[in-house]
Amino acid sequence: MEKRPLITVIFFLFFLSEIISANSASQIKKVHFPLWAELDAYPELDEAKNLSANIYDYPISRIRKIAPLLIEGMVYGWEFSYTPQDNARNVKENLEITEIVPSDFFLQHITFSSVWLENERMNCWVTFERNESQIQYYNLWASIKNPVIHGRGYGKLSDGFDGIKNAAEESLKNAVREHFRAIIKNKPKQINGKVLIKEPPTLGIDAGKYVINLDFFLEYDKIVEYKVF
Repeated sequence: MEKRPLITVIFFLFFLSEIISANSASQIKKVHFPLWAELDAYPELDEAKNLSANIYDYPISRIRKIAPLLIEGMVYGWEFSYTPQDNARNVKENLEITEIVPSDFFLQHITFSSVWLENERMNCWVTFERNESQIQYYNLWASIKNPVIHGRGYGKLSDGFDGIKNAAEESLKNAVREHFRAIIKNKPKQINGKVLIKEPPTLGIDAGKYVINLDFFLEYDKIVEYKVF
């Protein structure tokens, strides 16, 4: 009798792990996640919106910009060049990101569904189905034991789409910085590599700013060291 609760717990944990595993597997074939945009992110645009034929044009246009950006990072990833801050050399921290495939390419392949309004936001589900080569590309990243790095980034609400883009870039910068800070003793001059977003992001608002959490597979191509101080 005393063993039943333990058996029940073990069975529940196994069942839960199976659900999580199945959900992760389904995300490889069909990327599916919720996305939102504020109905009134810019108070100064009220007059312009009143002149619009559809008061939802603005949030719709933002969702149609945000979705391809995130899908791009999940399907083909981004190349990056990161320069760590070095006060002794008067070098500022900098991150440059290059698209592997332009995000505009994905828009025609994305499905937007189940739209609902809540808390002054337009919400919807975003779906993108990977083709066979894209599935193989993801599995390759996942199978060669690339390290997984995590970053959180923030962006200004007043910047709209650019605020979310800036938050995603800051998330990558923070993830790269923290990863290499832990494994490299001497600060390098530059780090070049690629990342692939591992799973759907979480986007929210914190302290009046956009906040996005991203997990990346990391592949670094080159670490450039300083030759002299």
